[in-house]
Amino acid sequence: MKKTMILLAGILLALPGLALAEDATVSEVAYVLNTFSFLICGILVMWMAAGFAMLEAGLVRSKNVATICLKNIALYSVAGILYYVVGYNLMYSGVDGGFIGSLGLWGADDAAALAGDYASSYAAGSDWFFQMVFVATAASVVSGTVAERIKLWPFMVFCVILTGVIYPIQGAWSWGGGWLSEMGFSDYAGSTIVHSVGGWSALTGAIILGARKGKYDKNGNVKPIPGSNLTLATLGTFILWMGWFGFNGGSALSLGNAGAAIEQSNVYINTNLGAAGGIVAAMIMLQLLYKKVDLTMSLNGALAGLVSITAGPAAPSPGAAILIGAVGGVLVVFAVPFFDKLKIDDVVGALSVHLVCGIWGTLAVPFCDSEASFLTQLIGVLAVGAFVTVASAVAWFALKMTVGIRCSEEDEFRGLDITELGLEAYPDFQTIHIGGAGVTPAGATYAPAPNAAPAPAKQS
Repeated sequence: MKKTMILLAGILLALPGLALAEDATVSEVAYVLNTFSFLICGILVMWMAAGFAMLEAGLVRSKNVATICLKNIALYSVAGILYYVVGYNLMYSGVDGGFIGSLGLWGADDAAALAGDYASSYAAGSDWFFQMVFVATAASVVSGTVAERIKLWPFMVFCVILTGVIYPIQGAWSWGGGWLSEMGFSDYAGSTIVHSVGGWSALTGAIILGARKGKYDKNGNVKPIPGSNLTLATLGTFILWMGWFGFNGGSALSLGNAGAAIEQSNVYINTNLGAAGGIVAAMIMLQLLYKKVDLTMSLNGALAGLVSITAGPAAPSPGAAILIGAVGGVLVVFAVPFFDKLKIDDVVGALSVHLVCGIWGTLAVPFCDSEASFLTQLIGVLAVGAFVTVASAVAWFALKMTVGIRCSEEDEFRGLDITELGLEAYPDFQTIHIGGAGVTPAGATYAPAPNAAPAPAKQS
């Protein structure tokens, strides 16, 4: 019995070695490990949807919290459906160095693996699931930027266009084996392909939609509008940070041998340190510039570091990852007031985090990867930016001219929870924004709300 147990233990210990020993084929063990990595990392990325929901819920006013929560869970669902119906094949089927894939429903074909041929390296469904959860991330960026004044259903229609058409077409150019891939464009986990796509879409939406009432005075001065719950925003940031390990780590696309395991481990470390560098740099910069450290800006510093390291998390040393994230944290501190000077109202700072740092992270890849070309990276950034901006602008304008995208001034004042959902996230309290000037957000007072919604007041 003892000899049998020793023999079985030896066989189990030898299985990974057998996977490494096969040059031309993939073993069943490697196939299983690769599939497992996709599924577990995909779950982590799905958890980021909760992070976006909590972050945005904490940064909007209490009268819009239920609406922003609904939008986040709805857009995740829409992304999954559209990626099944049309998105995956547009992005991956028959691109062959071109610009677009094919139309049609996605369908798994695992017959070869069931027959003992594991050349595909992983189950088809695990790949689809991992790619699908990325799509929702791009749409989540838009949700936070245009919050508090956009109608629910036009926003959902835009999500259909973004996740079903815009995202997969530009994704086909690089991850789908299209023309950017042929040029050597490198974006490991999507600083450009995911984050800046969400950023460009959000930018066009914010410009066409316009700013919230009272955000800027007649002289262009910013009137800070504080969020409802900074504790919730902090929790959302931690959830996003955690989910990002799957976002970047799973993009190693393999866990079937020692080299892949080492690469994925390095990606986890650099992802963590990039975020750490971002928040610390943002805090220091805030103290130097404003003599105070704003929590919301610091949270965005962590996210800025994460976005910055996403384009190339495998190649840098840990020290370089900290520096890349730190630059992202500094950029956020300057980008937020820059967009305010342009009177582009970004409720959660998503443009500064996902667009600005998505560009920076993509252009930073050649600093640590000798095989990447700065010119090629720049071409990729510009090409994706131009396509997404034009396509998004057409979609936003079409919606504006047909069904309209902005709620009425009265609905905006009362809050979208009451006017669009007929309920309140915090029914026992009514938030009264009192505004104010200065670097840090002004305070807000809270008073018990009556059962019936108050009549709208005239805005100055």
